[in-house]
Amino acid sequence: MSQRNQSKGLAEEDYYFTREGFMVFTEKYHLKRGYCCKSGCRHCPYDFKRK
Repeated sequence: MSQRNQSKGLAEEDYYFTREGFMVFTEKYHLKRGYCCKSGCRHCPYDFKRK
């Protein structure tokens, strides 16, 4: 894990990187955060759907 992510308090199970290099937060991360940001995240456990 990079030092940048450690400073933000992210654990390895909180995210992964796509082939294109984008960071994607996991459902586990969203549940730890405790609320929906309404950004249409790929693994949103709060059932938010972008229109």
